[in-house]
Amino acid sequence: MFFKTIDKYILRELLKIFLISIFAMTMILYLDKFLFMAEMIVNRGVSFMEIVRMMIYISPAFFAITIPMAVLMASVVTFNQFSASNEWVAMKSCNWSFLELMKPVLYFSLFAYFLANIVMFWALPWGNQSYKVLVYDIIKNRANVDIQPNVFNRDFKNLILLVKEHQENSLLKGVFIADTTNSEAPQIITSEQGVIFPNPETLKIQLKLNNGTIHELSNERGDYQTLNFDRYDINLSLPDTERLEKEALVGNRELSYSKIKEKIRDMKIKGLPTFGPEVELSKKFSIPFTCLLFAFLGAPLGIKSSRSGKSGSFGITVAVIMVYYVALIMTQNLGRIGKIHSYTSVWIPNIILIFMVVYTTYKMQKELPFKFLENFIDFLITIVEFFKNLFSKTNKRPIRKIKNTPITPRPSLEGIDQLRKVSDLKKQG
Repeated sequence: MFFKTIDKYILRELLKIFLISIFAMTMILYLDKFLFMAEMIVNRGVSFMEIVRMMIYISPAFFAITIPMAVLMASVVTFNQFSASNEWVAMKSCNWSFLELMKPVLYFSLFAYFLANIVMFWALPWGNQSYKVLVYDIIKNRANVDIQPNVFNRDFKNLILLVKEHQENSLLKGVFIADTTNSEAPQIITSEQGVIFPNPETLKIQLKLNNGTIHELSNERGDYQTLNFDRYDINLSLPDTERLEKEALVGNRELSYSKIKEKIRDMKIKGLPTFGPEVELSKKFSIPFTCLLFAFLGAPLGIKSSRSGKSGSFGITVAVIMVYYVALIMTQNLGRIGKIHSYTSVWIPNIILIFMVVYTTYKMQKELPFKFLENFIDFLITIVEFFKNLFSKTNKRPIRKIKNTPITPRPSLEGIDQLRKVSDLKKQG
């Protein structure tokens, strides 16, 4: 058989913990967005289905972070349970070596690796582009609906808009605009008519004005001039545009592989530095590769931390994830400013992990003690138990101590009678 019974058992446990972990971690990331989405429903008129679509579109950005984390969590917790319940001892007693028992871990890591590649190369660019299109549709509909006749409209950024008539075909008549984009030279624009024109290519909304006048006050409000025009275009910018992109997305806005390559090529032609796009291109390969390393590193960590229980395995997982992502952020920032090679910057944490995986796998296969890892795990367990005891003490009510005063035993009645008999016998003797 291709899969042994023990392989199926280990693989099933890994997948179970992996799915639970990725769901829990993704929900934690969503907590930061729920309040914002509730506000969009109540105050901005966004429908429930649009919120659901928005959550689907930003999910790939979350999965790019949570998939490697869930792989490490699944590997550590699974083998921690095996060791704590003596299942690992039973497996070793059947003459199975460490590498033989790592075969299901290899299949699991390959599954996570391909899943992460799908997210990085396809789902993430698709989600970002679809989200921008959705935001554009919301803004376009708001622009057509919110402009009421004879009402000052303040929805647009740095603009106050007043129209005398708003027809159904987006035609505006008697347009008055106060433009404060340039605070040193504010403008008053009047026009006989205008048309709201959405531009799907730039995902912006334009107001095309016909037959109007621009009144401008400049040079510290000392000069006043007017300019007549036959045609004048204004880009309408809603405050929600930037807010939607900043609050709903998590900052991971990579383009597709082909678009990044095209951007690098164009920047090289213009003579611009290409450190940033090169780092993003390299991350598309380095982050999925982390899944392979986390899966094999988690098994020895889980086995060696079995005496600390589930809390210890969780603490070790959090510590490794924090160290890895701090190192990744530092190296990618150095790569973006050109301090280190842009393509290899995000691979430095993975190179360190490769040495750790080879070291731990060799020691576990040869059943040799490795003091460095044991001391590191003991240090992490000590920290976890310290905080665990600290919080348990704060939750318990204080118990008043009783002084240990010595208690002198009192003689019983039978003892007194025996002493009297002994004294009488001495007197008679």
